[in-house]
Amino acid sequence: MIDMKTIFVVDDKELNLAMAKEALKNEYRVMTMMSGLKMFAILEKRTPDLILLDIGMPDMDGFEALRLLKANDKYSSIPIIFLTSMKNADIEAKGFEMGVIDFITKPFSAPVLTNRLRTHLDIDGLIRVRTQELEQKTKQLLTLQYGLVYVLADMVENRDKITGGHIERTSDYLFILITEMKKKGLYINEIETMDTDVLISSARLHDIGKIAISDVILNKPDKLTDEEFALMKTHCVEGERIIDQIISRTENVEFLRNARLFAGTHHEKWDGTGYPYGFKGLEIPLLGRIMAVVDVYDALITERPYKKAFSPGTAIEIIERDSGTHFDPHIVEVFLNAREQFKAVSL
Repeated sequence: MIDMKTIFVVDDKELNLAMAKEALKNEYRVMTMMSGLKMFAILEKRTPDLILLDIGMPDMDGFEALRLLKANDKYSSIPIIFLTSMKNADIEAKGFEMGVIDFITKPFSAPVLTNRLRTHLDIDGLIRVRTQELEQKTKQLLTLQYGLVYVLADMVENRDKITGGHIERTSDYLFILITEMKKKGLYINEIETMDTDVLISSARLHDIGKIAISDVILNKPDKLTDEEFALMKTHCVEGERIIDQIISRTENVEFLRNARLFAGTHHEKWDGTGYPYGFKGLEIPLLGRIMAVVDVYDALITERPYKKAFSPGTAIEIIERDSGTHFDPHIVEVFLNAREQFKAVSL
């Protein structure tokens, strides 16, 4: 049995409802109602494929009903056709601006009504199919993108033998910190539109510039000399350069711009003594200020050839001490409130 599409017909005249039902009953499941209020009551239980909506109703006119439909995510995608006995360019312009797909003038004939509905439902069905196809392709591309990011990040980490697990841990810390910042409303104008999953994926490239650093320096078992440290510091600008090359060849600029900010500014310091640019305070992009906290925390709790690992408690004390010099003090405050979550990841 073919599943018939459901049509709501909303009109305060019984004759119009009867005529519409008679015209459509062989092709559609028709539900009639005499007011906008009744329509919304039924919408709670059933979602139609299309609504035929009268403009001139006493309790709630068609424009008000349309406004409420479009304001509700559950109903906003339902195609709406206005039924009207008025031929007025201003009314039509207002209707189309608010989102109706067509106007049908009353009194209507059965052939006109059925043909117009059939056309619009065919178009709507085609749009939905194409939208699903595009969403599926987008999902596949994002999966590929994230896969490539993981591979690149792992390549860097495998070269840097003394920082194993750094990317995974900083990803976990970043999720905690961004989530808590959103809860606290910190820098909310910047952070509320950020997709946390996308940010975390782009942050995995924060050390991509280490590809350009010699293995001799990258894996030196002792503390670096001043000259060697100067070369190591270039991984920030090298990371920016690599990501700039990718940006020039792709359309997914937002993801890569985030990655560029992480790579280029995670070693800047709040007091302006960091590198590579010596940015100070709010001059440092927010993503760099966030990454600085999680990057340093992980470095402190990790054993290196030139130092032993600090305990999570000691690492937290060091970051608290350096609030306002190395780190954004507002971000440190959120970090301190989330310290137990950081400890849970690092243990």
